[in-house]
This record gives sequence, structure tokens and C-alpha cells, in this order.
Amino acid sequence: MDVFLGTILPFGFQFAPSGWMQANGQTLPVNQYQALFTLLGITYGGNGSTTFMLPNLCGRLPMHQGQGVNLTNRVIGQVIGTENTSVLLANLPPHAPVITATATSALTASTTVNLASVASTPTTAPSNDNAYIGASIASGPTSAAIFSTAQGANPIALKGVNSTVGGTVNVTATAQTIGSGSPLGIVNPVLVVNFCVALQGLFPSRN
Repeated sequence: MDVFLGTILPFGFQFAPSGWMQANGQTLPVNQYQALFTLLGITYGGNGSTTFMLPNLCGRLPMHQGQGVNLTNRVIGQVIGTENTSVLLANLPPHAPVITATATSALTASTTVNLASVASTPTTAPSNDNAYIGASIASGPTSAAIFSTAQGANPIALKGVNSTVGGTVNVTATAQTIGSGSPLGIVNPVLVVNFCVALQGLFPSRN
């Protein structure tokens, strides 16, 4: 089969035919493959003075050089891509996480009302609105006078009333952790064949 020197072709069998070498990235001496080195140079590796390398297509798909529409420019010999990738926070759509919160408060309050007894001499209930509970007497009939028109000075704390208080409430929130961070496989469906490079053949002329 007449082919150009440096041609890369896929074969259905597992070995390289005579005059060919598998495209496994082998390092070749320049002095033994001068014509092939003239075509490949150090595009695929080597020091360029004594060695150069064949393309390494092991586990890789070939891609034509250049820039497609709305695509990144690719240069011959460039090695790109990965089998797995990790999804970062910037790759996720906006979302509002659900948070379970528990609020606790240690506030206490009490209400004090000026409801005091008066030490002055008590009387029966006066006819006006300014009536205060007077000091108790040691003994007397059930109609004993217990009111006074003088205001007392000893406030008494009452229970069972509503009070409005202000303060700080501590809230402890816990967000549920999900996911394990495993890499995401991005390999396309492929069929593996045997790519080989022609070490012998016609030296191509430029178009």
C-alpha cells in the first residue's frame, strides 16, 4: 500500500504492520528517521537535535487543527482534555438552601403595679375615685373600714398579667449537607482501534 510518510491510519488488528509503528508516543533517533523527522519535527516531543517523538494516541481521540465556529483554536500537537471533571459552585444554578432553625430565649419579665396599702387610719369606701386599700386592723366586724384616700408608697408585684419585653433571641441553624464530591465522567462513547504511523512511504509535496 503506497502511503505518504508520516500517515496515521487506524487498523483493526492489534499490531503494527511492516513499515509502520503504533502511535504510542515513542522516542525515535533523528539520524535513523531523518525524512520522518523533517515532516514531524518536535511537534509531538523530543529535543530536536538527536530525538523526536511520534504522536501518542493512547486513550485519545484525534482532532483536526484550527478553530471551528464558536470553538477554541487548536494547534497541531496540542494535548487537551480529561476523562473526569469536578462540578464547582460556579457551575450550579442559583438555589435557596433549606435551613432548619431553632430559636431559644432566656428572657424573663415581671410587672409591678402601684397597689399598696396605706398606713393611715382606714375608713369605709369613699364616694370619690381616689380610693386606696388601707392598713388592716387587728380585729373588727365584717364591715370594718379598709379604705383610705391617701396614696400608698409600697408597690406590690402582681402575677398573672401580660407584659411586653424586648431583647435578643439566639437562633441556631443547621443546613443539610448533601453530595460526596465525586468526579463526573465526561468520556464520550468510543470504539478503540489501533492507530499506527507510517515510517516508510512517499515524501509528500506541499499543495
